[in-house]
Amino acid sequence: MLAACGHKDKDAPLAFVPADTPYVMANLEIMDDSTRQALLAQADAQLPSNLAQLDAAADRLAAKDPDGARLLRALRAEFNGKTVETFAQGAGLNLKGHSALYGLGLAPVLRFELNDPQAFEGFISRLETAYGKKLDLANVDKQNYRKYAFAASGTEMILAMVGKQAVAALLPADASPALLRQALGLDRPQKNMQDDGRLTTLAKAKGYRPWLVGELDLTRALPLAVSGKDPLIGAILKARAEAESAKTGEPVANQLQTSPSCATDAARIAARIPTLSFGYTQLDARHQNVRFDVALADDISKAFSGLKVELPGLGSAGTAPFDVSLALPVAQMRTFWSAQADAVAAKPFTCPSLIDLNDSFAKLGPAMQKAAIPPFGDMLGLRIALDSLVPGQDAALPTFSGRLVLGTNNPAGLLAMGQMMVPALAELKLVHDGKPLPLPKDMISMLGQPAWLAMSDTALALGVGAGEDGKLGDTLKNAAGDAGQMTRMHLTGAMYLNWLQMMEQKADSLAAATATISKSDEPSIEGGVSNDDSSAQAAANAARSKAQFAAMKSQAERVDSIDAEMHVDDNGMVINSQTVLK
Repeated sequence: MLAACGHKDKDAPLAFVPADTPYVMANLEIMDDSTRQALLAQADAQLPSNLAQLDAAADRLAAKDPDGARLLRALRAEFNGKTVETFAQGAGLNLKGHSALYGLGLAPVLRFELNDPQAFEGFISRLETAYGKKLDLANVDKQNYRKYAFAASGTEMILAMVGKQAVAALLPADASPALLRQALGLDRPQKNMQDDGRLTTLAKAKGYRPWLVGELDLTRALPLAVSGKDPLIGAILKARAEAESAKTGEPVANQLQTSPSCATDAARIAARIPTLSFGYTQLDARHQNVRFDVALADDISKAFSGLKVELPGLGSAGTAPFDVSLALPVAQMRTFWSAQADAVAAKPFTCPSLIDLNDSFAKLGPAMQKAAIPPFGDMLGLRIALDSLVPGQDAALPTFSGRLVLGTNNPAGLLAMGQMMVPALAELKLVHDGKPLPLPKDMISMLGQPAWLAMSDTALALGVGAGEDGKLGDTLKNAAGDAGQMTRMHLTGAMYLNWLQMMEQKADSLAAATATISKSDEPSIEGGVSNDDSSAQAAANAARSKAQFAAMKSQAERVDSIDAEMHVDDNGMVINSQTVLK
């Protein structure tokens, strides 16, 4: 036992993380070179989009906090012409070291090992030069740190080099010396996560690789957030209350009153979804697989873990370029949500910030009763399989081909409902044999391409586009979901690009319409903002949007396929995502 404890690094980032932290994300082991390069390549592909978002954040902040916006732009400038690796090297960050992001209460702290402390100091100096002035310098117990206060939110960012680690944290602007000492690592937690071993145990139980593991403990985080007892949340609420008091005269103390029931109500909610965790299950040059686990209360897991939904296609990975199957077992969902509504009605929430949930659940009960009405009450699920999607030109609608499958306990009843709404369908004489019949000519004319309907014992299927009739029969024979299976999705990189192209066209059309409206207005100044300023802002927003789409398309071009599935087991909900790169 002594030998096992002796090899642990007492200054590793996880040694500073309290064992009862509400959230943590850290690497348990150092990546090998090939794995690290694969992750860096992905980070570089995402970097242009991330920087575009940083630019947008700086622009939004400029009106309220010019200094804060300038600081963000200074940080943004550090990435000019650099990859993630070259930025890290220039900042002295050790990409072959350990790091951890965690909460002191809800206040986030990031610890990152350095391999060149002088380079880190150089990075801070460049940041201050670009910012235009020095960050405020302070110290606690002879440990220097830099800080920047966000007056509007009542918070401050601190940045320090402690030993061979960089430490960054977001704390209340009036942080106590004890909180500062703990954030900087001058005071160690009584029990730390390295000795606790919780992340290691979690990784083994869930199959996470040790390169990056994260956990959010809602039983700790939610009561802190809602009760107002967390120092960071308290500082933010106080700053908002002071701003509101300046406008309305409402005393700050009145606004900050918190009911004792808030912590109890928050704990009650958290007990339904106690924890969330995630980690990589595979990571190399071509594969990036991630697993998310959502722990659920026992009654929630039991309601769905043994449920087998008879939706064709839910039981196996789809093959169409875009193929998504979603279980919607309305009868079982109605029973579950009705029980939740009854539970809230029997014991309403009394915390002021959560009291709106009572009304939401009160409306949910009657809605669930309506959900029992056929044909909706017979629904089992939905599958959409697109074989082609071509964005339209000049704001025209896209053209597509594919299949729509509606899983139901009563496909004949669903067809009859459709025939009542669309009399032309009455001439179709479908039987439960999966054989497709063409839609009436007038309906085909409306769609602009051929279409067919087919029916089985558990589904009604629509095929649109040339050749889709030959696929309907096999589609209806696809495997139904295993017990607990809720969702499956398959997306090719080419289809992903088509989706992005279509979204970009919509964004461009909206930007053009906005520009046209602005130009049609006579020059005027209202509220201190001229139409010229509005037009310039709209143009800047459009330029940022175009840059973001360009970055996303560049990243999508590297994707071969993305697959995902979600199921419920005895422990809760599991989401698996697999990305294959070209």
